Amino acid sequence: MKTESRETGRAEKSSAGSGQQESAGGLWDSVKKAAFVIGSGILFLAAFGNSLTWHLQRFWGASGDFWQKLWTQVYLLFEGHDAALFFVGTMLAPTSVFWMLNGLLLLVDTSGKPSFITRYRIQEGRNDPVDPAKLRQAVRTVLFNQVLISGPMVVLVYLLTGWTGRPCGPELPTFHRGLMELALFSMLEEILFYYSHRLFHHPSLYKHFHKQHHEWTAPIGVVSIYAHPLEHVISNMLPVVIGPVLLGSHITTTSVWYCLALVSTTISHCGYHLPFLPSPEFHDFHHLRFNQCFGVFGVLDRLHGTDSRFRQTKQYERHTLLTSLTPLTHSIPENHKKGQ
Repeated sequence: MKTESRETGRAEKSSAGSGQQESAGGLWDSVKKAAFVIGSGILFLAAFGNSLTWHLQRFWGASGDFWQKLWTQVYLLFEGHDAALFFVGTMLAPTSVFWMLNGLLLLVDTSGKPSFITRYRIQEGRNDPVDPAKLRQAVRTVLFNQVLISGPMVVLVYLLTGWTGRPCGPELPTFHRGLMELALFSMLEEILFYYSHRLFHHPSLYKHFHKQHHEWTAPIGVVSIYAHPLEHVISNMLPVVIGPVLLGSHITTTSVWYCLALVSTTISHCGYHLPFLPSPEFHDFHHLRFNQCFGVFGVLDRLHGTDSRFRQTKQYERHTLLTSLTPLTHSIPENHKKGQ
């Protein structure tokens, strides 16, 4: 009996040790994936910036520091009106990007055309087309949040950033500093969004605040900021604005970051897994099941085990960059077995 007990104890310790190794390996894998996503995004921005600079210089016959000269013209246009310049860069520009992208998605959501795009719908048969009354309510809430919540918060951000830096200064930050700041912003967003988002899933808060956002179990792009005003401040805006405030970032870096954040959250909610765009499977699964996948990159979800059920699903198999025109619901159907 003592021998059996010792053997059982060794087996349990071995099992626990292998479980810890698997968890550590899974966490490291998530960290590597997050680093790959952030690194790839930064490399893309660097390559895109260099290419765009070259083409614009050829088109206008410009020479020297093209972007600094362009910024100087904008700066002189708003000279003495830093608050107005800050508002244009951090409110008007990102909001325009948000509605241009979501305007295109709404055409598909409401009409079901072009069918080429609807083939990539993640939750097949849902929002086909979207409920008009439910959509109108969502749009009204989004506009309320943007105008009456985000607007005043941008004013507060302007005042705070003025203490930590000179956001509307005449000199642009170096390109490398801008990329470094974007990487730091991404990491801060992952931490703050994960924990604030998970907090709003606490039963005492969920029913009063976050339940509104989860009315859409099959989300569409515009509902990315369909939320209770308190949640919009704490979970939507704070994780995004805190980085530029702490670093005293230049308005150009901040504006790019806000635009990227809005594009990213729109893609995460859009309901379509489109070719050559980041996978929205992770957050779409969160809307479907509520208690999984709270973060942005999945690093903290792997650390806390809040993606364990997701990793056992077909959605996890499809959670990858689609590099072909075949929808993943076709190439990885529901009856597909992993490893076959």
